Order: sequence, then C-alpha cells, then structure tokens
Amino acid sequence: MSGQSITDRITAAQHSVTGSAVSKTVCKATTHEVMGPKKKHLDYLIHCTNEMNVNIPQLADSLFERTTNTSWVVVFKSLITTHHLMVYGNERFVQYLASRNTLFNLSNFLDKSGLQGYDMSTFIRRYSRYLNEKAVSYRQVAFDFTKVKRGVDGVMRTMNTEKLLKTIPIIQNQMDALLDFNVNANELTNGVINAAFMLLFKDSIRLFAAYNEGIINLLEKYFDMKKTQCKEGLDIYKKFLTRMTRISEFLKVAEQVGIDRGDIPDLSQAPSSLLEALEQHLASLEGKKVKDSTAASRASTLSNAVSSLASTGMSFTKVDEREKQAALEEEQARLKALKEQRLKELSKRPSFATTDTSPISTTGGTISTAPAIDLFSTPSCSNGAVKMESDLFDLQSTFQPSMQSGSSGLPVATAWAGYSTPQAPPQQSAGGLQVDFESVFGAKATGSNSLNSDDITGGILKPTLAGSNQPPGQLPEKLVSDDLDSSLANLVGNLGIGNGTMKK
Repeated sequence: MSGQSITDRITAAQHSVTGSAVSKTVCKATTHEVMGPKKKHLDYLIHCTNEMNVNIPQLADSLFERTTNTSWVVVFKSLITTHHLMVYGNERFVQYLASRNTLFNLSNFLDKSGLQGYDMSTFIRRYSRYLNEKAVSYRQVAFDFTKVKRGVDGVMRTMNTEKLLKTIPIIQNQMDALLDFNVNANELTNGVINAAFMLLFKDSIRLFAAYNEGIINLLEKYFDMKKTQCKEGLDIYKKFLTRMTRISEFLKVAEQVGIDRGDIPDLSQAPSSLLEALEQHLASLEGKKVKDSTAASRASTLSNAVSSLASTGMSFTKVDEREKQAALEEEQARLKALKEQRLKELSKRPSFATTDTSPISTTGGTISTAPAIDLFSTPSCSNGAVKMESDLFDLQSTFQPSMQSGSSGLPVATAWAGYSTPQAPPQQSAGGLQVDFESVFGAKATGSNSLNSDDITGGILKPTLAGSNQPPGQLPEKLVSDDLDSSLANLVGNLGIGNGTMKK
C-alpha cells in the first residue's frame, strides 16, 4: 500500500472542518503510506509542544487514538511520532506521559491483513513496551536518562550510594526493553521500521552512556560500602557486563544497515580481574576465607577498570556530540535555504513605482525631509511683525469689489461684517474675478480693509468705525456681530443716508 488512503484524506478533512490543526497534523504524520513520518509534520508537532497554548493531553490523546487503528502502518507511525516528541519535544510532553497510569496497550496487537502485517506486529508490541518503560523511568526518577547531564560532575557520577543503588536498576530495565526490540539487519525492510530503529539507536547511545557513568560511580564507592550494599553492587555489575555484550550486538546491526562507522561508539571491556576482586571483597565481608590481596593491588585493578569504562563513556559522548552537531548544521542549512527562498519570492514581486503626478512620488528617488506644517500652531513672529501663514485671510482681497473714481468716503462693510474706511483698490487684470454686489444689495458696495500688521486677528472680530472723512452729522453705527440680518439692514440704511447727503 502506498500513498495516502481515502481514509487518511477524509480524517484530515474532518479535522480541518473542526479547526484542530494539531489533530490534523497527527493524522498526516500517521498516514497509511509505508514510510516514516514526514519531517515537516514532526517539526510542527515539536513546535506545538513548546507552545503554552497547546493542549498537551489533547495532542497525546490524538496519538493514542491513532494506535487503535487496525493497520500496522498507522500504529507503528503513531509510536514513532510519540517517540520523536519524547526525544526532541518539550519536556512537559514526557511529563504528561509519565503522569498517566497507562500508555500503549498493544501487547496483543496483530495485523492479519498480510504477511508483512504479521511480521511488523511483533516489532510494534516490542516498541510499545519500550516507550512505556521510558515513561515509567521518567516517573520514577523525574528526569530522562537520555538527556541527563554527563561527565565528572554529571548526575550519575555525583549520586550518593543509596540513591545510586536504586537508580541503576531503573536504567537496566529501560535498557532491557530497548534491546528486546531485537531486530536483525534483514528485517529492516521498509521506511517505517527503519525510522523506529534510528530512534532506538540514538536512545541506546545516550542511555548506555548514563548507565556506564553510574557503574563507574558504583565501582569507585564499592570498597567503602556495607556488606548488603556490596552484594547489590556486585549483582548490578554482573548484569552490566551482560548488557555490554547485548549493546555490542545491537551496534553491529546498526553498522550493517549502513550507519557510518564513525557514528558507532567503541566498547572497552573492563578487565576480568576486576570481577574477581569485587567477589573477594564481598566474601571477606561475609567472613569467608579468601586469598590475601593487598590494598595496592585492589586499587590498581579498580583504576584499570575505571579507566576502561571511562574510555567507553568518552566514545559514546563523542558520538552523541557529533550527532547533535550534525543536527545543528542541518537546521542551519534548512534556515539558510528558507531565507534564500524568501529573498527570491520578494525579488519576484512587482514593484509599486509612483509617477510624477502621484502625491507620494519623490524627485530623484529622494524623500523630502521638510517639516510638516502644523495647522493648529500659533503663527511665528519675526522682527516684530506678525506673518499669517494661512491663506484664508488672503481671500478678502480676492473678493474685493472695484471702486469708481468718484466714490464717496462712506463706511462700507468688510467681508467679516465690520465697517472700515474704503481705500482705493489696486487695478485688477481683465481676467480677475468680478463680483457684482449690486445684485445682492441693490447698490454698489466697495470696501476692503487691509490687515493691520499689529493686529494678529486681522480685524476679524474687531469692529471698526468711520474715519475722519465721515460726513458731518452722521452718527456711527453700532456693530451687531451676532446677527447677520441686522448688519445687512444697517449697511443698506447707511448707504441711503450717504446718497441723500451727496444729493444735497
């Protein structure tokens, strides 16, 4: 079976409708395609584990739900996706799995659809057992052995005797579950089981490195332990020797399937004389008769054994660091490729060039840095003279009516309902604007009061009275600024008085 099945597409569409991006991605990572989960889907789910607004129980439940499928491909890929998130995802994902009473109940799983289903079902049962044990180990010690700090000042090297004797058996159980996968090179026949094997291979290196450091710490403390502790310690060491043989066989399979020899650590066996020295020390504590051995010989044997195990630990650590460096370089290369792709997309986009008539166009490709005009600011003063920036007041001269040469010196109305002594207007060009006030007021009216340099308002709200050339006997009129009709009536009345005086 190859390609996404109709069931895969329908399930993904259902999650698209419900708006669950996480569940949809889980379905896409666990399709019926006989290949490992796609990296883009795994990366997205890893990102989800780092987002605080993502519901981790919902993510885990989506994976558990996929393991109830009858297809070995879907179930196997669900386990691989879960393992991938346990290794590379946020720690809170592992914490949630460790808090559950049960994880994968696949001890009886069997796909009877074909011969390959029978074969792969065996490895699914073994793989699910390892993942369960990995979660249980975290529950017991509250940390992941594959991510624990290593080295002279590492967790396993600095652990006290009581805690060490309780912790090493937990590592042994997890190591046993991993090695029980027990796959041969000729059984790695498809992309699904190959993906699972690679994750197990990486876990085996990190897990055995922590296991090895715990044994070194145990040997350094062995000759100072009590009798019961020595008995437990000797049993732990014997089991360690057995697991060293099994891990060596597991690494041979990795080499056979094409993993680079430089990525496979070297195992250095401790001298057989060490086991003999440990047994003799325990026998002496139990009161049994043993052959005499000096403290110097015991120290020499212990030193050689610790040196061999430390060499093994360094080899495992180097491989792990190399794998981390390769992953980092791969991520940097991916980010570089994404950056280049983004630059190409931006370069292909059409440029929105402006024309000369555009209000946002610039001259010579430059942007004007002139300060913007503040329409609500106070006019600035220079050399004691007030300069009005607004063109609003310049409109008064534009609408100034023409005057006849024989005009009388009567007060006329300004554009703002004030009174002022008329002045001779400048000659306007033939193309100037001519306003006929006769059609409005029934008589010729002229007048425009030029702005006073010492009046900042330009006489807008200041009434003016008739000048000294006012005819005798004429009383000044009172300005009614709040009533336009009254002002116009006064204007017409004054014009009538003026005409009558001229006739006399």
